[in-house]
Amino acid sequence: MKGRISRIPLFVGVLLSATFALLSPAQAIPTITCHCFTDRSFDPVKPALADPYFLAMTQNTLFAQLFKVDKKSVVMKKQQGVSSDDLWIAHWVASRSGQRPESLLQAKNDKVTWQEVLASSRFQSHIFGAGFTGALQSKANGALLAAAVVEELLRTYRLLSDDELAALRQAGADNQEKILATVIFSKTRKPASQIYREVKAGTTTWGRLLQQAKIEPKNMALEVSGMLAASSPGRKELL
Repeated sequence: MKGRISRIPLFVGVLLSATFALLSPAQAIPTITCHCFTDRSFDPVKPALADPYFLAMTQNTLFAQLFKVDKKSVVMKKQQGVSSDDLWIAHWVASRSGQRPESLLQAKNDKVTWQEVLASSRFQSHIFGAGFTGALQSKANGALLAAAVVEELLRTYRLLSDDELAALRQAGADNQEKILATVIFSKTRKPASQIYREVKAGTTTWGRLLQQAKIEPKNMALEVSGMLAASSPGRKELL
């Protein structure tokens, strides 16, 4: 009896290992990434506490308005494991090629790189803009491709000059930081690269800058739509 009991843990371990080995990729539970923020208001005592929320929320807001999608759906995709980089790339390519973003994201799941996705689709690369095409041809990773998309959009909508974009890039700003610096610049006319450098130097925070610019995070959708409307009056829609 004692021998039979001692063999039970071993049997259970073998059974569990066999069960997991038989699971196919389609049966695997999808990765869920928390995109929740507990701190969403500026706190003068801890002025940088809500900065991650301000950065993510502003990026999502601009993305939703540029590509005319519901912001909640953007957040949900991120919670399901789709990266911000892949969302920028898929929607940019879709806007220029007529493809569906969902089809491109699915294709990306089946390929290793975006270069493979676009090569198999046989798109004319020049339709994606010089910056994106150059990054694509240099075999840039997803982060650099997404950065090229964001810069192309900020440039085409006349939100930032080439010099400012280059200054932000050289200073190491990521997409979220470029976007929030652009929103603050549009309200204050303080150079976006200077805004970024001050935050990185620790002399101020994104939350404090939003307060000083009188930008209410809860009204970010209005701020972004106003920025886009004022950037190039009467322009033909890019997307």
